[in-house]
Formats: sequence, C-alpha cells, structure tokens
Amino acid sequence: MDTARARGISLFGAGAELVTVEARFVPMEKHRLEIVLSGLPDPVIRESRGRLLCALLEAGLHLGSGKLYLNLSPAGVKKSGEGLDLPLMLAAVAAGGHLEPAALDGSLFLGEVGIDGQLHAVPGGLAAAQVARDAGLARIVAPPRTAREAAYVPGTAAIAANHVREVLRYLCGATPWPEPLQPPPDDPPAEGADELDRIRGQELGKRALAVAAAGGHALLFSGPPGTGKSMLARALADLLPPPSLAERIEMTRVASAAGLWPGGLVRHRPVRAPHHTVSYAGLVGGGNPPVAGEITLAHRGVLFLDELPEFRREALEALRQPLETGTVLISRAGHSLRAPARFLLVAAMNPCPCGYLGHPRRPCRCAPGVIARYRQRLSGPLIDRIDLVIDLPAPELERMDAKGKPPPPELCGAFVKERVRAAREYATARQGPRPNSELDADELDRYAPLGRAEADLVERAMQRLALSARAIQSLRRVSRTLADLEGKDRPDTAHLAQALAMRAPNA
Repeated sequence: MDTARARGISLFGAGAELVTVEARFVPMEKHRLEIVLSGLPDPVIRESRGRLLCALLEAGLHLGSGKLYLNLSPAGVKKSGEGLDLPLMLAAVAAGGHLEPAALDGSLFLGEVGIDGQLHAVPGGLAAAQVARDAGLARIVAPPRTAREAAYVPGTAAIAANHVREVLRYLCGATPWPEPLQPPPDDPPAEGADELDRIRGQELGKRALAVAAAGGHALLFSGPPGTGKSMLARALADLLPPPSLAERIEMTRVASAAGLWPGGLVRHRPVRAPHHTVSYAGLVGGGNPPVAGEITLAHRGVLFLDELPEFRREALEALRQPLETGTVLISRAGHSLRAPARFLLVAAMNPCPCGYLGHPRRPCRCAPGVIARYRQRLSGPLIDRIDLVIDLPAPELERMDAKGKPPPPELCGAFVKERVRAAREYATARQGPRPNSELDADELDRYAPLGRAEADLVERAMQRLALSARAIQSLRRVSRTLADLEGKDRPDTAHLAQALAMRAPNA
C-alpha cells in the first residue's frame, strides 16, 4: 500500500500554488470501490470522482474493491478548479498498482479529464509553468492548448497530450516522451484606430493624455456632464505603446489564472472599467481562496474609474498602496496573496453632485455643504497620489462642429502616438524600461535635477499651495515627462510650471 504522489496546481489570484495529490488504495473484499477525497477541495474537485472512475474504465483500468484515499496537500489551503483532474487520476492509477509511483516524479500535470478520457484545456498554463520551474520539475503535461501557453516559460518542457491513454503510455515507457512544444513566433499586436481623432475639442484633455501615456502618470478629469471625460479616458489605452513580449507574458499569466482564457498571448493592454457599485473584493481582490480584483486584471494596462466619488470609500483607499508599489497584498485567514497591480489609473468625476459647478451657462443648485461632502469622499492621501488633475471646461459649439476649426496638428492621434513613442524610447535609453512615474528620489536628482530657478519655483509652490513631499516628487516626475516629450535633456522652470498647472489647476 505505497503512497503515490502526482503534482498539480490550484489557481490563486493572479498565480498558482503547487498542490501534491497523495493517493493510497486499500483493497477490501466484498466492498465496493469508495473514493475518499480530503484536503479542502471545492465542489468542482469533489465532483471529479465520477469523471475519474469513467476515465479509468475508458483507459481499460480497474481498481477493484476497496477504498481509494486521495488527499490534496497542503491540506489547510482551499483548492479550486478542474485542472486537478489529471493529477488526481494519475495518482489513483499509480496507487492501484497500474503504474510505478516513481514515474510521476519530476512532472507537473494539468488538465480536465472527460468521462471518455479526453483531456480538455484549462486556464493557468503560464502560471503552472512558472510553478513547475520554481519547484525544479522537468516537465509540465497538459492538453495542447494549455501546453502551448506553458511553452512561453523557459526552463520547463511543455508536453501536449489529447487523451489519458497518451499520458499513461509516456509514463510507463511504452512510448517515448515527445519533443517539448516550442513557443510560437511572437506576433506583435497591430496598431488600433486613432481614438483621439474621434474626440472634438478638449485640447487640454488631449495634452494631458499625452503626458499620462508618455510617463505612466495617474490622471483625473473633472468637469460638467457631457464634456468628454469618459471618451478621453478611454482613448488613453490607444496612446500607450504596444506591450513588450515580457509584458504580454505577465498579462497573459494574470488573465489565464483569473479564468479569462486568452487563447495564446494577450495582444493588447487590458482596459478595465468597473462600475462604481463594485465591491471592495471586486476592485481590490479578496475572497477565500483569494481571487484577483479589477486592479490586478488591469495589470500593465488602464484602470478607468468613472464617477470616482461614487465608489466605496474603503475600496478607493485601498488603491493607495498599489498606486505606489505596483502590487496589492491580500490577507485572508490561512492565506496571504501578493498580486501584481501595475496599472495606469485614469478617473473622471463631476465638480459637484449636480455636475454644473462653474458651468458658464447652467447654474449649480448644490448647497455648499453638499459640495463639501461630495468632495470629501476623495481623501487627501488618494488625490496626492494622482499626478495630473485636469479641469475640463464645458464644450464649445465651434470645437464640436466637424466643419469648424480643426485641431492643431500636434493633437492629431498619429502625431500624439509618435510623440509618446519617442518620449518612451528617450526615457528607456536613460533609465531602462521603467516609466517616469516610478522614479524614486535619487533617480529624480540624477535625471531631473533642480537648478536655482527651478528650486525657487518649487519652494514658492510649497509655501503657497502647502504641497506635500510626495506632491513635489510628483511635480518633478511630470516635468521630466514634459521634457521627454520635447526631447530635452533636463526639465526647466517652464516644464515645472506646466506640471504644476496640470496638478493644481487653480495655481
């Protein structure tokens, strides 16, 4: 009654954790076959017992009378997903004496098993391959679609199989292991349409989008209803440079682990726009076992929060850590998860509950106390972490008319994209692939030094506007981006003044 062990994974948040399936078969005369499953399986795993028995019969295997004990280790962590079907079945086969338990060593198995023995693709191929590599396992065996995804991770051989019988023939030596799958050639994403050209007017908003895209700066639009805040925010993703291969692998791992099957590598940066009624767990992540929230699903992409003050206060406050660190720590009873959350935040809000405060033609009907309570829904520490705060004016008819004055050439979509691309390349040559929004104090001293005139301007801004140290660093980062857009070696007082105007519109 030796114990057989097969390794699989369970998806957690934006990644996966290694699960060892322990199996032992105890024969008993005059006793029907009974499967005892332990280790905190979810309902999907518990229901796999019927599929497992049918697949065993389809493969021509019979365990006989007795009890089959299956345990998922570590036992104290909840397991989820149909991806554990294959390691459950292989551990049972080895425990029943049809396969040497040692044949399962060195491999990770992933896949859903049908009642006919066919293997069906499951999410989490990239996450599984990274787990297998970190655990020192030589190969990952999965259905073809899942295995092709796993092949993008170097260091572990990805083996594709369509049926349980194929896997058993490989393990018992009847058929030699096939050649590992190779990652297909990279297919870079195609350029999308120029979303910026569909927006008429709002030149200030378009300039702010270029700065946000070039430096990775968080952006907040404020203005009356109908000014184009949402259209501008949705155009931001179109201005960002195409993701690199490393970024595409990161985004695919997040999407696949979350059950959003990408069908290969993700081609475009994600754009997530949750409604303001989203829960804390839906925005930040949570649950037991923990699942990824919107900020993780927006990793390396854009998170658009429309009607920002209408979101739950505790959910918005939870954005403060990921805006600075690019990760979110989710702690639950018995489990802690650190998920990636390097997103570009773009938000929109009205200046007051009715939306018409400061409108040149429609009067605001909100009482001062109502306006104060509305704005207090956004805390100072959260606003302090937003680099660009832009007040959009009410639209003008001549700007909205297609036959009216055309926008300046420097605000056309193709031109803005080229400026953003050139600014990103200029910054990458200087500091590596990190955007300006991630520069720390020492790097700012190196790449955006303050001369006497610049230091005097910063000191006056601190005194008059009571800016925090974080706000001053933010000003310097934005000024560095403005200089990059102009191809200049260092920012000057004009760049700092423009950065100040984009952060404190009333300054």
